[in-house]
Amino acid sequence: MNEDPLQALVERYEIIQIFNRYATGIDMRDRDLYRSCFADELRVEVGPEPKTCPAEEWVEQAFNAVGVFQATQHIITNHVIDLAGDEADATAYLYAQHFNPESAFTVGGYYANHFVRTEAGWKIDRLRLVITWTQSR
Repeated sequence: MNEDPLQALVERYEIIQIFNRYATGIDMRDRDLYRSCFADELRVEVGPEPKTCPAEEWVEQAFNAVGVFQATQHIITNHVIDLAGDEADATAYLYAQHFNPESAFTVGGYYANHFVRTEAGWKIDRLRLVITWTQSR
């Protein structure tokens, strides 16, 4: 398949922007921004029991999880994106801090997400988080 190099850069940029909106949405507690990252239904592979659910259900679950912290900071880097027409696989490193004055929880790992192109642009239809280490205080 001959890929237009400029178009491939645009596609990769758009997918990286979804990772950025994902982190900003959750950290700034902006539900609409966070929701905009996902297809209407997605496969969630976070934690011990993967599931397929409506995006709204995942957003609610994610906001409930971070809601117990005063602040969070998700840093997502080192994006590797494989484009295949209207689908893409993207891996990116994660360093996430979860803070309360009396405690902190830090996570290191990576996302291995699948994206689909929709009429509204690229969306995550499989969210997979692999945690490689954690630290608490």
